[in-house]
Amino acid sequence: MGNVSENVAVNPAAEWLTMPDLVEALDEPLGRVRRLIDDHYLVGSRRTGVFAVPAVFIVDGQPLSSLRGTIIVLQDAGFTDDELIDWLLEDDESLGRSPIAALLAGHKSEVRRVARTLV
Repeated sequence: MGNVSENVAVNPAAEWLTMPDLVEALDEPLGRVRRLIDDHYLVGSRRTGVFAVPAVFIVDGQPLSSLRGTIIVLQDAGFTDDELIDWLLEDDESLGRSPIAALLAGHKSEVRRVARTLV
């Protein structure tokens, strides 16, 4: 799988998936993967020149189910895609861990409550 994180400032150890990687990881055609991104089930970045999505956003071959609503809350708060990815991956003092770790643990309400305070 392609790892484009070498020049990513936030969480450089995180694995990033390019579009071909996403097609493989999700076992979906490219058009469906693009729809998942357009419909905010996934969010990615071109900060390295190549569009990629953090691999942690994919769980068991599917976009993390609680991610879409969180993406929408953050976009409504004015976050760019890069900013919201950074926020999801960085440790948050009020959550005691990264927001993505809290989402993976099933704490979407807590994450969205914190996200709503970021306006």
